[in-house]
Amino acid sequence: MFAASGNKQYHIGLTKEQVGGYVIMPGDPGRVPQIAAYLNNAEHMAQNREYTTYTGYLNNEKVSVTSTGIGGPSAAIAIEELIKLGAHTFIRVGTCGGMKLDVIGGDLVIATAAIRGDGASHEYLTPDYPAVADFSIVSALQQAAVNNELRHHLGVVQTKDSFYGETNPDSMPIANYLNERWQAYLRAGCLASEMEAAALFAVGLTRNVRVGCVLTAIWNVERSHAGLDNPEFHDSSRAITCAINAIKVLIENAKK
Repeated sequence: MFAASGNKQYHIGLTKEQVGGYVIMPGDPGRVPQIAAYLNNAEHMAQNREYTTYTGYLNNEKVSVTSTGIGGPSAAIAIEELIKLGAHTFIRVGTCGGMKLDVIGGDLVIATAAIRGDGASHEYLTPDYPAVADFSIVSALQQAAVNNELRHHLGVVQTKDSFYGETNPDSMPIANYLNERWQAYLRAGCLASEMEAAALFAVGLTRNVRVGCVLTAIWNVERSHAGLDNPEFHDSSRAITCAINAIKVLIENAKK
């Protein structure tokens, strides 16, 4: 087991006292201060590699924001080490590319489960075991989205490891396979494509902690293919608002 002196976790550089039970997990380290601004008395706790953490309070409960970087392996490391420090509830706040035609740039996608097109989740679960979100977090995210009048969708997302395998499949030696698989996902109603949810859900299931995910749709390539209006949207504030208010719901539910 890797740990630095003083029980500081090896990769995220944090000790138990620096972490809350509730954690919001963006991919981008640059988004951490933006999310932390929603917390009370937030302080910068650590920065190492792709992992930046701030910790503050919501409704008198300690809440942390920790970035994960891009992809399942780094996200799995972050959540594993946060669990060792006592965190029990996690919400990924990220971005995605829409797949289903009614997912428009700027919409929120609340993932109920993730297609396991990554590698990291297969280090935790057998191939036939699903990567699903915690129901209580899905419900809290949906409640937050409704209460704040945020246009949103609930359903399955695709998690992948290769960004360019998705965005430029015809350049790959296995182009036929990639394209056929993509079409199958579309026919099954997959909402969007992203890069971390399956790994985080798999760790959550394995370690018996709660994990959820809310994503901002940046755009939708299928809308372009269909000749439909396809606005690009790069502001994550809607997803952040949804996650912050979902944490508040979860905190209040825990007090009942």
